Amino acid sequence: MCGIAGYIGEEQAREIIIDGLKRLEYRGYDSAGVAIAGDKGLQIRKAVGRIENLEKLMAEEPVSGNLGIGHTRWATHGEPTKVNAHPHTNEDGTIAVVHNGIIENYAELRTWLKDEHGVTFKSETDTEVIAHLIGLMYKGDLLEAVFEAVSKLSGAYAIGVVCADEPDRIVAVRNDAPLIVGLGENCNFLASDIPAMLKYCRSIYFIENCETVLITKDEVTIFNAKREKVKRDIYHVTMDADAAEKGGHDHFMIKEIYEQPQGILKTIERRLDENGRVKLDGIKLTRKELSDIERVYIVACGTAYHAGLIGKYAIERFAGIPVEVDIASEFRYRNPFVNAKTLFICISQSGETLDTLMALREAKKKGARVLSIVNVVGSSVARESDDVFYTWAGPEIAVASTKAFTTQMVCLYLLALYMAAENGTLEEGQFTRVMDELKRTPELIREVLSRENAIKKIAKRIYKNENVFFIGRGLDASIAFEGALKLKEISYIHAFAIAAGELKHGTIALLDMDTLVITLASQTALNDKIVSNIKEVKARGAEVISLAKDGAVKIADESDDVIYIPECIDEVAPILAIVPLQLLAYHIAKLRGCDIDKPKNLAKSVTVE
Repeated sequence: MCGIAGYIGEEQAREIIIDGLKRLEYRGYDSAGVAIAGDKGLQIRKAVGRIENLEKLMAEEPVSGNLGIGHTRWATHGEPTKVNAHPHTNEDGTIAVVHNGIIENYAELRTWLKDEHGVTFKSETDTEVIAHLIGLMYKGDLLEAVFEAVSKLSGAYAIGVVCADEPDRIVAVRNDAPLIVGLGENCNFLASDIPAMLKYCRSIYFIENCETVLITKDEVTIFNAKREKVKRDIYHVTMDADAAEKGGHDHFMIKEIYEQPQGILKTIERRLDENGRVKLDGIKLTRKELSDIERVYIVACGTAYHAGLIGKYAIERFAGIPVEVDIASEFRYRNPFVNAKTLFICISQSGETLDTLMALREAKKKGARVLSIVNVVGSSVARESDDVFYTWAGPEIAVASTKAFTTQMVCLYLLALYMAAENGTLEEGQFTRVMDELKRTPELIREVLSRENAIKKIAKRIYKNENVFFIGRGLDASIAFEGALKLKEISYIHAFAIAAGELKHGTIALLDMDTLVITLASQTALNDKIVSNIKEVKARGAEVISLAKDGAVKIADESDDVIYIPECIDEVAPILAIVPLQLLAYHIAKLRGCDIDKPKNLAKSVTVE
């Protein structure tokens, strides 16, 4: 969440920074601002709302200079107002700061600065504390002042700092929030994510935890926590710049829904050898190592957590290893049973999810082997893991995750099948049956996508509903959770998911004639049970739309409407079943006039706890 973009070079900084901020819009924000250093000192421009508002302001009040920093803010401390927007400055306006993350001891520092040094604060933010602290420490050397200031900070942060008296440098610091530096010709860049600078450079440095970086137009110097210079390998970005564009679609989300067959195909193809067996490349999990594993933990947040629920089924079903799935934000606070005999699998689209990253570190402290499933090469989770399983979904820009989810599920299936092959827990015929069906999923999803018009018609009929229940059994229960999340994320409809068998244990009291129930029935083996649940729901007057496989006559007879997916084996049905729910959520949100790619209050990369 929040975005940082900075530039120093020979060009006008404002256009480059604004372009960078636009490419970070997917991270979520409610205000934006820039600080440009030039002949007129520091020029600060800030606006509430979209970046277009900031551009309009800069057209009315131009800024010029070859150095600057910019920021898109997602409100935490203080409402989204112009005063609370970044950058923030010290009292005389000579130092400007942009900041992602949260300063946990800001209240104590704020009191100290007010009482001991007479500082007057303009905003409600924790970030303004940083600017005043650096201003207090500044004695003609910005780098030294930043070193001194951050030594007093607690929390998670990425900081960019510029100074009117030193218009030839940017100083930045990273502590548990992503930060990268791009290397150009006679120029350099600062950003919180690669897309911000992809148009201008392909060579970057990943800034590690507790590192400070000094950036001039000709040089980048990285320092560790001991203020020692650090050598860093250059990472060359191969990401296709066009992949971060809409490509003619109305929204990134619908583009990314349609990219799922290709993403799944790439994820599978890269993990199969010439004999069709699963290979893990650099990941080494031998039969002996697997036999030493007593427990698998899958830890993630949001959509990735729902993928973990599917992974639990696959690993237990195929490999015969017990699995516990935990929410990353809760993992550290319950003293989990993790040790050297634990395989800890963390899942994160961005690889920067702070809760997941902190859970990973806790697991490593306890001796667990950490395997991450991530979509972003070189991300923090990837760099801090023992093993990495990349999803190869390509850049995902929309806040609501789609192709990352389906490729995460595929990775977990492949991992489970690999474990099963090593452990000998699946007969050859069973292994081949599941693998062949997994390889068919790109083709089957294309078939689902070809049925979009039928889903649109249902969306037109139900988009005004304000209460929607999702129910399912077995694997369908996990997909129900994800379907409900997609709908609430982008349409703001109150959507609630529950395992169908739990309805009668309290929740059924909420059902009436104004309730819409979406029933997942992709598990053929459980169809008789889910038919009973549909009858329960309809007896209370609720409308039922079911999702079922082609030819599911019993389900169709009991439902008001049916969304069909192609016939497939129950084990891989979740990969297909989520796609119509993604499309349904998209078209409902579109009919309701919602900001689909950038839903209110949400951020793509959640880098605060």
